[in-house]
Amino acid sequence: MTESNFSSLPLSTPMLTNLNELGFKSMTPVQVESLPPILNNSDVIVQAKTGSGKTAAFGIGVLHKLDVKKFRVQALILCPTRELADQVSKEMRRLARAVHNVKILTLCGGVAFGPQYGSLLHGAHIIVGTPGRVLQHLDKNNLSLDDLETLVLDEADRMLDMGFIDDIKRVIAHAPQNRQTLLFSATYPDRIMDLSSSIQKKALNIQTSGESANKITEYFYKVAQNNKISMLIKVIAHYRPQNILVFCNTKVQTQEVADELSKAGIDALAIHGDLEQYQRTDVLVRFSNKSCSVLVATDVAARGLDIKELEMVVNYDIPQDEATYTHRIGRTGRAGEEGLAVTLFTDRQASGMEAYRNGTRRFEDGNTLGEVKHFSLTPPNVTIVLEGGKKDKIRPGDILGALTGDAGIAGKYVGKIEINDRQSYVAIDKSMVAKAYSYLKKGKIKGRKFSVWMFD
Repeated sequence: MTESNFSSLPLSTPMLTNLNELGFKSMTPVQVESLPPILNNSDVIVQAKTGSGKTAAFGIGVLHKLDVKKFRVQALILCPTRELADQVSKEMRRLARAVHNVKILTLCGGVAFGPQYGSLLHGAHIIVGTPGRVLQHLDKNNLSLDDLETLVLDEADRMLDMGFIDDIKRVIAHAPQNRQTLLFSATYPDRIMDLSSSIQKKALNIQTSGESANKITEYFYKVAQNNKISMLIKVIAHYRPQNILVFCNTKVQTQEVADELSKAGIDALAIHGDLEQYQRTDVLVRFSNKSCSVLVATDVAARGLDIKELEMVVNYDIPQDEATYTHRIGRTGRAGEEGLAVTLFTDRQASGMEAYRNGTRRFEDGNTLGEVKHFSLTPPNVTIVLEGGKKDKIRPGDILGALTGDAGIAGKYVGKIEINDRQSYVAIDKSMVAKAYSYLKKGKIKGRKFSVWMFD
């Protein structure tokens, strides 16, 4: 037994068994340093980057002290965006498999208010949501925090950057003073420390020292303003990554860049704040399951995006500051993999690039990349959508079993399966998509037929 073993913590046997089944063989550095004080009911302010295991750190803490028999809201987890809230909710449900009858409810904007109210009427143990929508339910007395024991602020620095501080303070005003408050942030600006001092009691400041830096090679290419799309295509053609996340600074530009890439034979989709929630979900699912090669996004739209094997990040537009740059490129080179980050800058921006020169970043002439001829980039998979989901008691194993059993498709051709409340998404290798679609169109899942369609 070592201190990095979950068994060294005072966790229940079912929780330890579930963690092992989920592949949590040992604690990450942030879990080693934060879980003991969290389990001891201390307030903590933790500096941890994306992908460090922070969700499991506060999730295990929340579930450890949860009293399932007490059907009241005992934990509230606030996130800056819908996408991150959805991601956290899914991870919490995985962790909660060891605790029977836990109800976790997600409250975010961009979706109908009424169904959320209906769900609140039936009660919940844990709420995961964005500050604005949670506050709406509090103001309408749909939600009570009288029994709250744990408050979590995830990516607190992002929430402050996005102007949520007033909403956060109003939410906290509804919570008991005698609570545990866990604050997680990628950076420690003064505003974070001010927030901590105003909402936490004797918080332990944890900055993990054992985290290894992402292995990212960083390139910077100077380009003429009217030639950025051509340079972006040259970069993709030169490095030939299988998936790319491209950052733009405006919503309009994300769509323009995605359209131009598509015209050039590079499969691309845009995600931005003007999309409806179902459109955002469709785009993110297709990118995460390798049914789309390039995702073009703003910083806000990409919050909470968790792609474990992202090969390249491109800054089509210069980020507003070094912290944003670090947050962007930190999405590649995760889990011990090597990543690639490329930044395009114009002559007019050249003087500002001096701040980025650190001896390891490579500033090179874009002309060395060569001309692009007959290049295209298409994803390996196609996404099939079933109009049935959790509400219909569908599980990933039901779909996988149907495809590998009756349909006779080898498991290696079936990719990621994601089940939402009313829809299910399954990624299929292009070579087998016609066969899979034909079966799902005519066959049955759990003895029932569902409407089926696929993305173009």
